[in-house]
Amino acid sequence: MNELNPFGSEDREQNGGAIAAVGEAREIAEVKAAMAVAQMYPRDQRKAMDRILNACARPTLAEKAQYAFARGGQEITGPSIRLAETIAQGWGHLQYGMRELSNVGGASEVEAYCWDLESNVRKSIQFTVSHVRNTKKGSYALTDSRDIYENVANNGARRVRACILAIVPGDVVEAAEQACEQTLRAKGDIYEGSLGTLLLVGEERLAKLLEAFAAFGVDKEAIEKKIQRRMDSILPAQVVSLGRIYNSLRDGMSKPHEWFDVTNEAPKMPEDIANLNDLAKAAA
Repeated sequence: MNELNPFGSEDREQNGGAIAAVGEAREIAEVKAAMAVAQMYPRDQRKAMDRILNACARPTLAEKAQYAFARGGQEITGPSIRLAETIAQGWGHLQYGMRELSNVGGASEVEAYCWDLESNVRKSIQFTVSHVRNTKKGSYALTDSRDIYENVANNGARRVRACILAIVPGDVVEAAEQACEQTLRAKGDIYEGSLGTLLLVGEERLAKLLEAFAAFGVDKEAIEKKIQRRMDSILPAQVVSLGRIYNSLRDGMSKPHEWFDVTNEAPKMPEDIANLNDLAKAAA
């Protein structure tokens, strides 16, 4: 291309606009096709519920099904991001996710959404994510593209969960949570004795529990102070509660200092710890 051509930049802009128009037309066609299929083959709610409950029978999902966060001195629990995604997949005819609307000035404008193609009901949340990481030692700007992506993804996942839960009927979500709790109880090593129901947790499982929390700077002493007893005498309800707290920390719903008496900044979670079924295996 001749660099002296005064219309060169205009040509490039027109080509870019044409490509964008083609992409937009393709997206519209895909959505229309998905809506047509949803209308043609509406969901069977009974089968959809069966799919969700069958998924909740998997211990690997049940372990990650709930999170907890502290509010007003009380522990509030709810369905985790993983459970919300599983419910959406089982319910069917849902499109959900997030998209970056803009990335300028050290911040990303993001939209999370969930769309029921069958009923044409849509929930969306728009929010801003600053490219900044906050620590106890201060804040610093994120410049690496991977760090920025992970920061946006972590913040967006919680909004996607909220959108899914706003679309799926509440009683479906409650049934899924109850099914996950039943799965955990069935999987645990339960002992019925004069002192009531106790959960037998072996040394290996306790070690994995401690290893999971250590990734967030929480040691054995802090956990024992939280549960007000030694680790080798932990109760079933406390194991479940710790599991929800761990899910909350892992998903970025809360910080270690909100639950435990810790002062040091938590180290970055290693990849091998992040991919374990950590706490749930300890609770099994």
